[in-house]
Amino acid sequence: MTPKKMPPGPDDSDGRLRSVRGRAAQSNDDGRFEHHRRESVDDGWPGAEEGDVERVDTTLTADHARSILSRNESPDIGFDRSVNPYRGCEHGCIYCFARPSHAYVGLSPGLDFETKLFFKPQAASLLRAELSRPGYAPERIQLGANTDCYQPIEKRLRITREIIEVLSDFNHPLGVTTKNHLVTRDIDLLAPLAERGLAVVVISITTLDRQLARAMEPRASTPSRRLDAIRDLSRAGIPVIVSVAPIIPGLTDHEIEAILEASAEAGARYAHYSMLRLPHELKDLFKQWLAAERPERAQRVMSLVRQMRGGKENETRFGFRIAGEGPVADILVDRFRLARRRFALDRKVGPLRTDLFKVPPKAGDQLTLI
Repeated sequence: MTPKKMPPGPDDSDGRLRSVRGRAAQSNDDGRFEHHRRESVDDGWPGAEEGDVERVDTTLTADHARSILSRNESPDIGFDRSVNPYRGCEHGCIYCFARPSHAYVGLSPGLDFETKLFFKPQAASLLRAELSRPGYAPERIQLGANTDCYQPIEKRLRITREIIEVLSDFNHPLGVTTKNHLVTRDIDLLAPLAERGLAVVVISITTLDRQLARAMEPRASTPSRRLDAIRDLSRAGIPVIVSVAPIIPGLTDHEIEAILEASAEAGARYAHYSMLRLPHELKDLFKQWLAAERPERAQRVMSLVRQMRGGKENETRFGFRIAGEGPVADILVDRFRLARRRFALDRKVGPLRTDLFKVPPKAGDQLTLI
């Protein structure tokens, strides 16, 4: 197997990245399934000087999938099916639990996850075919459940918009999860769906601190723009849920009340949360980021994470992955619930309607005579 090349310029002798403009990952180590590991070697040629900022461009690859609906049986989430038009995410959130999935395609959950993206050009046609199958039973389809369906490349590719157009044709219920203001582009589609009880949008806000957000989720919309999205969607009659996710103890937990208050003022109707999860390669990626970006808090944050995870850095058990356990987790959950009640963000949305679902006639179908 030929070792993959490191990004040009910023790699140090220990495989760490010095600084990559607009990216969060501090390394680009191989995924857990690779048989070979990359090592940086000093070959005597001059490289980037300490403190230099390099640029790594985004590359796109078409993913010609055979199916588009993903199913799950997790009791931790409120839907059993989702559509993910993209693999990898240019938002580059350092805490993203989807990063380890890049290892399945032989790429790094580090910088590769942010820069080597896959898109599904046939997503809309595949979805139309799957919804048209005899016996299909409609239930809420979630967009953006894994990687963000409104990440920056969606502005040009418009695959998410095509998917929503299909769901609208079928009167199919849908939810959208995003941290990008770009979702407001599709209000013309989402508002009529919401009026029929078929749509809800979840806006994820991790912090209101613009500087922290830029370091932690570098290409997502700024916190203020996400609040603007809540405001615009709500004014259009689209129910909005704010997701305080993830809550990072020792780093963002002090903002729980402020995030909920700002979201309520913007028009959100409900709020939920999740605690920081660090599966597989994400553990090292997140600790590297802490050491580089918030070294004064690194030990404290990881100590609190372990206190919420039974002494470990990650928990895989259903029921504990989202909420954590122990005194630290209990205090944070209590604070969240009290603030949610105080700011009237406990007005549940849904369930979305399924009784309006109907397969639209295809071109050339004979009309029924009455």
